[in-house]
Parts: sequence; structure tokens; C-alpha cells
Amino acid sequence: MPKLIAALLAAAAVSACGRSSGGNITQLVNATEVKTGWYDAGVENGLNKLVPTLVLSLKNVGSEPLANVQLNAVIRRAGETEEWGGAFTKAIGNEALPPGTATKPIVLRSNLGYTGIEPRAQMLKNSQFVDAHIQLFAKHGGEQWVKLGEWPIARELLTP
Repeated sequence: MPKLIAALLAAAAVSACGRSSGGNITQLVNATEVKTGWYDAGVENGLNKLVPTLVLSLKNVGSEPLANVQLNAVIRRAGETEEWGGAFTKAIGNEALPPGTATKPIVLRSNLGYTGIEPRAQMLKNSQFVDAHIQLFAKHGGEQWVKLGEWPIARELLTP
């Protein structure tokens, strides 16, 4: 019987590894080193393509290791309420992020963007160019999506 109890306790300890004590994801992580801009997505159908991009790190500000965090970026053009583009990623996997540490840079890049015949830098200066902003939502484990932040997409080219 003692072996069974020890095995159950060990299994419970392993399954709890990487869990947080719950709470809103905004109390567990902070977005740091945030940078936005337009990524050169190459040529599509003979046209230069730029896509809105968000680069950031997540810092574990909680007191316990944190695992299983997903990010969902929603991109809208200025003055519009309809989603224009977006990106999704698993930012922190099963390997927990220790308290006080940050992830490597995370890149969220939309598949939708602008195309044109102009050089990319000139595309950003075009009078028809419409600015965009990005809302970032985070989810930890089976919890609900929570807004982590919102930023305008800077009118600058991002290099790889």
C-alpha cells in the first residue's frame, strides 16, 4: 500500500509540473521587447508583398514555472472593426518557463498584407497605404482568451 501511495504522489507531482496557481494570464506573463512593423514577405504573383508583424518576448512574472501558453494576434486596419489578418502560435510549450525568465523572441506574422509594384520602402509611403493595429490575446491551458495588449503596426520595414 505505501508503494501505491508513493506512486500516486509522484504522478500528481509530475502532472502539476509547469502549472501555475491559476489566475488571469495577465498576472502570469508580461509582453516585453515588443516591436511591430511590416515584414518583406517576398514576391506574390509578381508583386512585392508586405505583411504586418509583431515580435515580442513573454516574461514569466508569476512565482511558479509556466507552461502551455498560446497567443492569438488579431489585426485590423485603422478605422475598421472587421478582422483583416492574424496569427496564432503556441508561445510556451510543455517545457515550463521558470519564474523571472523570458522566452526567446516570438514572431507573429499575418498571411494577409499589401502587395504592389513599388519598392517596399515606397509602399509604406503610398497615399493609399492604410495603417493597422494588432491586438494580442493569450491563453493558458484550458482557460479563456484574455487580451494581453494592443499596439499600432509601425510604418517601418522589419528585416529577418
